[in-house]
Amino acid sequence: MKSFASDNYSGIHPEILQAIIQANEQHVGSYGNDSYTEKAISLFKKEFGAQAEVFFVYNGTGANVSALSALTKSYHSILAPELAHINVDESTAPEKFLGCKIIGIPAADGKLTPQAIEEKIIRINDQHHPQAKVISISQSTEYGTVYTVDEIKAIKALATQYGLYLHMDGARISNAAVALGKSFKEFTSDVGVDVISFGGTKNGLLAGEAVVFLQPNLAQEFKFISKQSMQLHSKMRFISAQFVAQLENELWKKSATHANAMAKKLEKALLLFPEIKITQSVDANGVFALLPAHIIEKVQAEIFFYVWNDKTNECRFMCSFDTTEEDIETLAKAIKKALVSA
Repeated sequence: MKSFASDNYSGIHPEILQAIIQANEQHVGSYGNDSYTEKAISLFKKEFGAQAEVFFVYNGTGANVSALSALTKSYHSILAPELAHINVDESTAPEKFLGCKIIGIPAADGKLTPQAIEEKIIRINDQHHPQAKVISISQSTEYGTVYTVDEIKAIKALATQYGLYLHMDGARISNAAVALGKSFKEFTSDVGVDVISFGGTKNGLLAGEAVVFLQPNLAQEFKFISKQSMQLHSKMRFISAQFVAQLENELWKKSATHANAMAKKLEKALLLFPEIKITQSVDANGVFALLPAHIIEKVQAEIFFYVWNDKTNECRFMCSFDTTEEDIETLAKAIKKALVSA
């Protein structure tokens, strides 16, 4: 049964699956010493600039933690939205492997502002207090909203003022690029982002993410960090071949465009119910809405989704590359049935 629980619930895109099969046909070098990895890196450089240093890892937590490891020491702190994956959904992996303190900043729409960040940059050079070193933003955010280019520029200006790095958790970066109508480079390299965790699994990959350093000096020791953090894949070609398929003919854009479009259709369908209130701007592939408490379990039994906030009955509906209009109709029918039977 399809669901709106997460874009992680979807399967592997057929073109990605075919790329894995093709990469399985012969023996090639291990640990990235292969033509697939070489090609994938060249495609990333085309998207982000020739200066980009690219490394492939297993998963999103690994991408974030290893990327941040290259930017911090254990006495540093990382400033991030309260709902950031590194603060909420990655258990204590960041704290365990980084030793850093994560400072959660309230962000009603998932987006940080320079003003909110600056309030948390305190006690500079005070040996009794963790020293701020990184600002981490998610693009798109955990609320499905998207930072504009100007918003990222403003955050980078603040980071530069205080000598901080800017990390972007790009688990859904493809959806953000489509929403902005911009190339990846225009809202990352061109505005001063230092390192990106580039998502793959939420956009049709079996497994695999990329860590993309846009300041090459930051990547000098990353090969050691990757190995130490257990993110170095021996049969690297099975990760990199997926990214070749995703980037070569803009499959990333096709998949993200479809997911975003389905989210807008879903928003339109939910707005037909006066009992339901959309809580966030539907910028990318997620829809957040308040549902009457008494219908949630009934609807979930028909087509699953997550309750985002059980105190307010705010629910999250995620669309993916394989979401269909029929799926949206099924959800709408389940909601109507539950409301009538209440």
